[in-house]
Amino acid sequence: MQLDCKTPKPGIEAACLSDVGLQRTDNEDSYLYWEPDSDEDFRRKGRLAIVADGMGGYEGGQEASRLAVETVRHIYDRQPAGDPRASLLAAFQTAHDNILRYAFEHPEFHGMGTTCTALAIVGRKLYFAHVGDSRLYRVHDGAISRLTRDHSYVGRLVENGIVRSEDAESHPQRHILTAALGSGHDIVPDVPEQPIELENNDVLILCTDGLWSLVAEQDLSRLAQAQPVADGCMKLVRMALERGGPDNITVQLLRVSSD
Repeated sequence: MQLDCKTPKPGIEAACLSDVGLQRTDNEDSYLYWEPDSDEDFRRKGRLAIVADGMGGYEGGQEASRLAVETVRHIYDRQPAGDPRASLLAAFQTAHDNILRYAFEHPEFHGMGTTCTALAIVGRKLYFAHVGDSRLYRVHDGAISRLTRDHSYVGRLVENGIVRSEDAESHPQRHILTAALGSGHDIVPDVPEQPIELENNDVLILCTDGLWSLVAEQDLSRLAQAQPVADGCMKLVRMALERGGPDNITVQLLRVSSD
């Protein structure tokens, strides 16, 4: 377990933590927290945070999640400022294409793919794009809400009223994805039309299913509000490990603070 704490520009407290878990030998998750170097670019582009959970075997899953994170950051940085939503869409499409190309050029990685959930915060406005079953939560005034929906077989059953949402986390087929970067010819990320206005002390939780499948929302909310955010990351990952840790576990916490 290695805690990665970046010191961001004023306005956000951020911490990231990833752990291989107790039943796997390799970590196929990737993550990133990024800010432009110049103050001018920062004002225009804001902050970017990403989690990705690779699939397709050890090297295939690692490569897919790495490619997704690196491509989304690169394309978001290169896109013209002023429309974070369009920048995230372009970044996801390019990441999807890059993973498909890599798998074509390396047939041994056929079937590689990855979930990807990325958020951008420009000023106090939250934008995000999402494919797969990693998740983004917001804790506001002590109440937690999930901002993403799972692109999975079980997620579809929940949306159709066949499976109760409280049973989805433990469903034996919850890991079957219906969409992922690098899977299929076309990709349609979930990207809300309008940004969300953030407020002081809001906490954003980005995590892979190695965390949310073991830690209930009330525990996510309670531990994510720990001070400092690095302690929240440690407590959340520790809880997942105490409950068996069968998968890789990755979490990022971002708390909105006064500028």
